[in-house]
Amino acid sequence: MNQLTLTILIAALLPVVCAAIAKWGAQGYDNNHPRSWMSAQSGFRARADAAQQNSLEAFPPFAVALILAWVQGLPESLLAPWAWAFIACRVAYIGLYITDRATWLPCVTWKSSRSRRMATSTKYGTMLSAPMAMPAH
Repeated sequence: MNQLTLTILIAALLPVVCAAIAKWGAQGYDNNHPRSWMSAQSGFRARADAAQQNSLEAFPPFAVALILAWVQGLPESLLAPWAWAFIACRVAYIGLYITDRATWLPCVTWKSSRSRRMATSTKYGTMLSAPMAMPAH
């Protein structure tokens, strides 16, 4: 598995990780009505659910930008550092958001992940850039 495939896989699994954090060890989880149960949660569970939503919003533009760059023939050695930077920023953002450190640090990591949104030059000199989703607050 190459690095680009691995980063897409990791980005796709981030919402699952957030959902697991939101539900892990919860009392009274209702599998018949999971959304109404989740909407009644507060604290880290509610923040983990919001981080899951944000991760779901951020994944498609990231994956599409990476795939389009690969299809256009950009080398993995150019794309991989940007892809790993995106993953690192997303993980940092999720961790800070879930642990309620929603001061300036999540904004910095969100903006950092946004700036690393695959802004790489194609062989034709144009920019390949995918918009990132706004953080859920």
